[in-house]
Amino acid sequence: MEPDVPDFVADRARTTVEELGVSENVRLAEELVSEALGLITDQPPTLDLKIATAALTEMRRAFAVFAPYEDAKKVTIFGSARTRPDDPLYLQARRLAAALAEQGWMTVTGAGPGIMEAGMEGAGRERSIGVSIRLPFESSANSIIADDDKHVSMKYFFTRKVMLVKESHAFACLPGGFGTLDETFELLTLTQTGKGVPVPIVLLEAPGDDYWHEIDRTVRTQLLRRGLVAPADAELYTVTDSCADAVAHIAGFYANYHSIRHIGSQLVIRLQQAPDDEQLELLNSRFAHLAARGSIRRVETSRVERRDDDVVDLPRIGIEWGRHGYSDLVGLIRTVNAFTDRRDRAPRR
Repeated sequence: MEPDVPDFVADRARTTVEELGVSENVRLAEELVSEALGLITDQPPTLDLKIATAALTEMRRAFAVFAPYEDAKKVTIFGSARTRPDDPLYLQARRLAAALAEQGWMTVTGAGPGIMEAGMEGAGRERSIGVSIRLPFESSANSIIADDDKHVSMKYFFTRKVMLVKESHAFACLPGGFGTLDETFELLTLTQTGKGVPVPIVLLEAPGDDYWHEIDRTVRTQLLRRGLVAPADAELYTVTDSCADAVAHIAGFYANYHSIRHIGSQLVIRLQQAPDDEQLELLNSRFAHLAARGSIRRVETSRVERRDDDVVDLPRIGIEWGRHGYSDLVGLIRTVNAFTDRRDRAPRR
């Protein structure tokens, strides 16, 4: 049973928020203060209070680090801290980050050595953000991002993972150990279950390496064959040994697709170009099963989006969301991205 917040605590929270002069997201602010005060009045064990306090402190600091770069496209690069500079994988990570930086992307990593440092070398200090973890054998950030305002150090893996995932628009995973596999499969799980937004996920190897091909083979011969994942779940990621293909996959994911937002029961997909009638018919023929009722259709900007000034000028399609098939949503995005290719190839009159 969840503990209730006493009325006097809720009243104190409302008073505190009012005294602080908070004018936006007032209800959420009141809930945050109310839960913090409620936790204190519960008089939890010292360890529980330490965990809650440290987690909130770390997240506040991390939010402040990322805030100036809210509008920048970001790619998070995962991979082993043990990869040496003379390893072909190190060069792959550096090349990938450099190529994306040329297209305006920032690189986010765990700020450690190995693949993380390679990514930051490629992106350069100005286009790098680091979220490090305090470990006995990895106690400081790499030389690329150390002492930079775009670096934050964290105690807990779970708060660190929130920031590595929350802020990024794409992910590149290079071979690594338990930590890399944990990050990769949690990322896939978040996308599969709708706890994360659809994103391009590239599993990048070096030429001649078969690390991710072996993982992919296991997914298909064990998880998929046993019915433990759906066929669409195995399409959430792309395995490649080509940096050029990885960059094309990441950039291409946003060729037409911009973002999604849940508005009540409706899932709104914002696009650069609205689909024509023929394209809308194609979407419904392939993805109508995602709708709880009705069909995929063009929709107007909602009142909530206008209130939040949330990319109000972009065209939109909407689905009465059935809250299932999140992996198929990635397939829908790939389909709408292909619409731009088709229009680009059409003869001009």
